[in-house]
Amino acid sequence: MSPLDALTREAAALANGAPAEAGVHAVEHDAARMLQICNACRYCEGYCAVFPAMTRRLEFAHADVHYLANLCHGCGACLHACQYAPPHEFGVNLPRAMARVRTRTYIDHAWPAALGALYQRNGLVLSLVMVAALALFLWLGAASQGHAWQAPPNGDFYRVFPHGLMVSLFAPVFGFALLALGVGVRRYYQGLHAGALPRGAAREAAHDALMLTYLDGGHGEGCNEADDAYTLARRRWHHFTFYGFMLCFAATCVATLYHYALNQPAPYGWTTWPKLLGVSGGLALAIGTAGLWRLHRVRHPLHREPAQTGMDRGFIALLFAIAVSGLLLAAARQTAAMPLLLSLHLATVMALFLTMPYSKFAHGVYRAAALLKWAIEKRQPARTDLGEG
Repeated sequence: MSPLDALTREAAALANGAPAEAGVHAVEHDAARMLQICNACRYCEGYCAVFPAMTRRLEFAHADVHYLANLCHGCGACLHACQYAPPHEFGVNLPRAMARVRTRTYIDHAWPAALGALYQRNGLVLSLVMVAALALFLWLGAASQGHAWQAPPNGDFYRVFPHGLMVSLFAPVFGFALLALGVGVRRYYQGLHAGALPRGAAREAAHDALMLTYLDGGHGEGCNEADDAYTLARRRWHHFTFYGFMLCFAATCVATLYHYALNQPAPYGWTTWPKLLGVSGGLALAIGTAGLWRLHRVRHPLHREPAQTGMDRGFIALLFAIAVSGLLLAAARQTAAMPLLLSLHLATVMALFLTMPYSKFAHGVYRAAALLKWAIEKRQPARTDLGEG
């Protein structure tokens, strides 16, 4: 029996019968087992940033496992190359194990913790119910003022919901989302013990995060999908989604500048910057989320974590609803349907803000923190004598 087989048999035995160490959830324990097997094999060492970071460790403490899990982009390349993947008795499925740990990351570092656990259990249902309840509340408010089915002059949505009212509703919710997300990521990053920031590390991490560098499967051909073929579709749909969202956010920022600095309140014409940025962002966001929804449904079964489906689809559905409702609102702003569409659009945006610290939105921020840790770590002398968590 080879040393690798001996190690993997021992690890499998521990996974089947041994309890997890104190304070460590079962998913971290199983992920650490797989990482020990991968560390002995090292066949996938060049596939992505996870494996070079992994080989700097001989042990995998709680923080190490969470760090590597958020460094993983779930491309699936290592699973299809692994000689110990299912149906092998050792059952090494690192993409699924890393997905499970990422979910634990959001729960463990969520603030307040109860909200994080609630969203993880009921992500899709909670998102849809929240949108429906908020839309009904807003539309009834408009109806009480006689605006339920009335086209406002020039499509001015401030005739339906005054500017001060919208600011008073959204500013506290957005502020809470930023605070909760900031507290969670700060807790996570402090646990990584990343150390001092050397020159060039932040720039490299930002580039890798914005360009989704590791969604190329480590070889430039992309992720493995249901038919085991390589494709860059997942990377492209992520780019449509991310940059579409950023364009929509930019439209809001520019509109705020127009309103306060230039004294030019909405509505804006089709050739103004708020409208150009918002429409292009909405189209990109709708295209990206539709592509991600399809890929999520057809991805290889071994890539997916079934318990995470509600959270994933809830977030995609919210972004798609924001994009489509915003585009419909822009097209029908001078019709009687405008108050209803405005209520629906505002409800989806508010629901996104409320769930942002606990949804897949958080995973982009946590992943950026892990990429920063990796950019720092690769510039330091290798330490393979112990885990760094």
